[in-house]
Amino acid sequence: MVHQYKMNGYNIVLDSNSGCIHTVDDVAYDIISMYENSSPEQITSEITARHGVTAEDVQETLDDIKELIDSRQLFTEDVFAGAAPIFKKRQSVVKAICLHVAHACNMTCEYCFAGEGEYHGERAIMSYETGKAALDWLIANSGDRHNLEVDFFGGEPLLNWDVCKKLVAYGRSREAETGKRFRFTLTTNGILLNDEVIDFCGREMSNVVISLDGRKEVNDKMRKSNTVSSTYDAILPMFRKLAEARNQQDYYMRGTYTHYNTDFASDIIHMADLGFKELSIEPVVAPPDAPYALREEDVDTLLEQYEVLANEMLERKRRGDGSDFTFYHYMIDLEGGPCIVKRISGCGVGTEYVAVTPSGDFYPCHQFVGEEKFLLGNVRDGITNDSICDQFKECNVYSHEECADCFAKLYCSGGCAANAYHTTGSINGIYDLGCILHRKRIECAIMLKVAEAEENL
Repeated sequence: MVHQYKMNGYNIVLDSNSGCIHTVDDVAYDIISMYENSSPEQITSEITARHGVTAEDVQETLDDIKELIDSRQLFTEDVFAGAAPIFKKRQSVVKAICLHVAHACNMTCEYCFAGEGEYHGERAIMSYETGKAALDWLIANSGDRHNLEVDFFGGEPLLNWDVCKKLVAYGRSREAETGKRFRFTLTTNGILLNDEVIDFCGREMSNVVISLDGRKEVNDKMRKSNTVSSTYDAILPMFRKLAEARNQQDYYMRGTYTHYNTDFASDIIHMADLGFKELSIEPVVAPPDAPYALREEDVDTLLEQYEVLANEMLERKRRGDGSDFTFYHYMIDLEGGPCIVKRISGCGVGTEYVAVTPSGDFYPCHQFVGEEKFLLGNVRDGITNDSICDQFKECNVYSHEECADCFAKLYCSGGCAANAYHTTGSINGIYDLGCILHRKRIECAIMLKVAEAEENL
């Protein structure tokens, strides 16, 4: 499968199945677009007339294309489809848990999928005993995996900060005897962030996710609290302090954009201008009748914004004045990974990764919490609903018929199962808007890599 597009002055040709990326001139670009469905004579006739080149020039390009085909760099076959179920079944050992240490929150964000932190249930706080049992279960069920991941999540986990610290200490106490190494992370809205939390995170948290939607008026429209008049003003000073304490790395400032800020590139740029370097912003997933939900008429603007963002990042990189920044969705490695198993299988939801509620119940991930049909088990009895796990084992990029002809399928792994379920009713469904936006992000990410490669040359 070959995907061609033009962006920022580059003619880009992606061979999806091999992952090879080519930048070509206008003549080669048009010949490649005709190659599979036209004869050499037809190609020669049309290209010589369109571009004013000679038949010899066309033949030389055709010969180059044939060399790329023979070396499996262009028009390659998909050799992975038959192996997808085997790859997916390898994800049978747990390596990560999301600890919901607090089903409670000190903010009332309008778009929160967790129902203001309570997951449409009751306010709850995880006990140390439940968290300890979850860590013990992870150790016992992680097989020969050495590195284990634990994310302190909510609601707002800082509402239960003492338990978080005790669980980190417990995890560390078991590393030597078990041969495991814990990678702890924290996701926080920042209202309770202080020097003590920042210092502890500097020692113990491999990553911290902090939430800001961008410009003050944008952030405060959706991210509200009963305790402060402006969440932007309340959290920004400590967020800056945290980012600097971590040397502007090993954190992510994560935002959400809605129908109210379809010019979201301005929000990312605003955060970069504040000095933050590790940035991300996600499209809201909401009921279609929600006033903040993204709409069909927003799509063209959103796609344009991703290009605006990519071009701004490229310009800042070229300036070399320290104003450059990283955008999560543009971070792709064209040479060293991820491996094909990960490309096909995705995030490991319900197989390598589970969420743990304050009461100790297991769900496939944080976005399924509260959906009783997806209850997997609990910290006392382990996984008892194997049929749900089996559903996720069968869920991969090749289980989505709609992905078959998508150039981005080995970059998105079939997309988010939770978003698919909440928009289509099936984990094997397709969240159409998410696909459209992700394809654009991949195009922008590849363009940035092309620009980087050409400038290095």
